[in-house]
Amino acid sequence: MSEWIAIGAMGLVAVGIPVGMMLASALLRPSVPEQGKSATYESGEVPTGTARVQFNIQYYMVALLFVVFDIETVLIFPWTVIYRSALEQGASLGTILTPMLVFIGVLVIGLVWAWRNGAVKWVKSPQASRRKTERQDA
Repeated sequence: MSEWIAIGAMGLVAVGIPVGMMLASALLRPSVPEQGKSATYESGEVPTGTARVQFNIQYYMVALLFVVFDIETVLIFPWTVIYRSALEQGASLGTILTPMLVFIGVLVIGLVWAWRNGAVKWVKSPQASRRKTERQDA
């Protein structure tokens, strides 16, 4: 039971220190409200337009695919370390490879699906299209 008391005490300290620091900061800091403090900071420039800008969905799709395949790498590396010793201890190659091949197969199917739906096809800018036609004309 004593180890649980130590864990509870560590949890209280982990929560108490940041809360105490924020409380001390709120009590000790000077409060000088000004209109300029609530304005959007634009590197010393006067802000123009709205802060809402629509981004191309392609950025999010590429980021999502990156995360999926990054997690794949994180899962494959420990698998190779763990199952190497199983192979040395006499486990069959099929028993070891089947789960990982299924995992990689599911990811390949997902990549093919994303490719067919245009998730990895980058939209060309109008400037790039103009340059391409200028090169073809010359």
